[in-house]
Amino acid sequence: MNRAKTADRAVESNMTVEPLKRIQTRPQTGGNRFAAWISRVDPRWWPYLLRASDLLLIVLAFVLAYWVRYRLQWFRAVDPAFQTDFVTYIPFCAALVAILFVVFHYSGVYRQRRDRTWLEEVYTIASATTMGVVTLIILNLIFGQLSYSRLIFLYTAVLVTLLLGVSRAVIYTLRRYLRRQGVLVDRVLLIGAGEVGRMIMRNIAARPGLGYQLIGFLDDNPVKNSTDIGRFKALGPLENFAKVLEQEPVDLAIICLPWQSHRTVARLLHQCDLAGIKAQIVPDLFQLTKNQMQVEELNGIPLISTRDVSIAGWNLVFKRVFDVTLASLIALVAAPLGLLIALAIRLDSPGPVLYAQTRVGRNGKEFQIFKFRSMVVDADARRAELAAQNQATGPLFKVHDDPRRTRVGRILRRFSLDELPQLINVLRGEMSLVGPRPNRPEEVAQYQDWHKKRLSVSPGMTGLWQVSGRSDLTFDEMVLLDIYYAENWSIGLDLSILLMTIPKVLLGQGAY
Repeated sequence: MNRAKTADRAVESNMTVEPLKRIQTRPQTGGNRFAAWISRVDPRWWPYLLRASDLLLIVLAFVLAYWVRYRLQWFRAVDPAFQTDFVTYIPFCAALVAILFVVFHYSGVYRQRRDRTWLEEVYTIASATTMGVVTLIILNLIFGQLSYSRLIFLYTAVLVTLLLGVSRAVIYTLRRYLRRQGVLVDRVLLIGAGEVGRMIMRNIAARPGLGYQLIGFLDDNPVKNSTDIGRFKALGPLENFAKVLEQEPVDLAIICLPWQSHRTVARLLHQCDLAGIKAQIVPDLFQLTKNQMQVEELNGIPLISTRDVSIAGWNLVFKRVFDVTLASLIALVAAPLGLLIALAIRLDSPGPVLYAQTRVGRNGKEFQIFKFRSMVVDADARRAELAAQNQATGPLFKVHDDPRRTRVGRILRRFSLDELPQLINVLRGEMSLVGPRPNRPEEVAQYQDWHKKRLSVSPGMTGLWQVSGRSDLTFDEMVLLDIYYAENWSIGLDLSILLMTIPKVLLGQGAY
């Protein structure tokens, strides 16, 4: 901490507050006329052009839906008595456009995120389109004077998703092409080459498609600021910031300094503002848990507070209804499989079919979690013998090729089938389908204070960390993902996690 404060004072004494001279970035298009033309378009126009394109495609999707229903008459012929003119559907089209744009806005369809994949974007569009069309159906039932064809609603939803999905594929392909030409690429200056800074370097190197070009890094550590890291150039101490801007074209400064250097960070942000450079701060481990902030004002003074968990109030009611409904359906479908598993366990090894263990749930309340037994009867007593083979970090206990597993148990754990009885816990309200995995009381006793926030929501059968790396993640990384889930919950997020869980389970990824 003393070193960070000393660095703060040194930087403050050497960094001027005068406006900085900056070399303007000019994309190198290599003589490509199309890329050169695109590079001259003001980036602020792109969101409006995207919305205009979506508007035209939504209208086109509706026209095609009408054509398929009333002209081609696929799947079901139209009774002449119910033949409806296109003009009659114009109010439907207008309402569709208005509702979809509202739902798209609040569902994050237009939220810019560099790391979002095409499949993630199509999923977001499909979810938002379904929500919008269902809203239109409900409004039509309540207020509609006309009876619109039900197939029109279905065709419209499918065609909107299809056309917008194709448009996004074209945009992604065009973006990759332009970035290879040097257009839509941000030249990045990294400030801080510690652990977090090196993590940023690794990600930029591993994902060139994000459109970042790292020109180099600054750091006050004399060893780090004089040694290049691979192709990333060491540009000296932080006091060289102004000099670098005069010599190198910079679009973005990513600040990766420890939280003790907050005065230096504030000064750097001010300098970036003066130079017209976008600045981003990478929070440290504890700040990452505060990923959503609430900002209020006291006579013009901003007051920032952390956001509470989002699974509360009506959200908790909606989640509970969702859990009970879906868990009941899964239990009915999986019942025959459960009987086969029970028979296999009984024939494979002596002992009960089900295994109950004490776990810690929401707000620290203990409960009995149910599983199909996948280990020998005295597995808990033999756990101490395997302590030296523990491969998990933090308070967790994981052993690859655990010798306590039975023959059937190996298969069950490989495909997570041993967790099916936890549907009972979900129906009893002790667990949710999606949430943090519940730990044993002795594991929770080893939690650090910031770990305990994961106990603010009900544990789940699957969760964000299970579909983000599972056994490959450290315990702290698991907790960060669990806290992110608690602070950002939505039905859409639950559905997304459940859908991503299916291939993970079928392929046995990260399970042992």
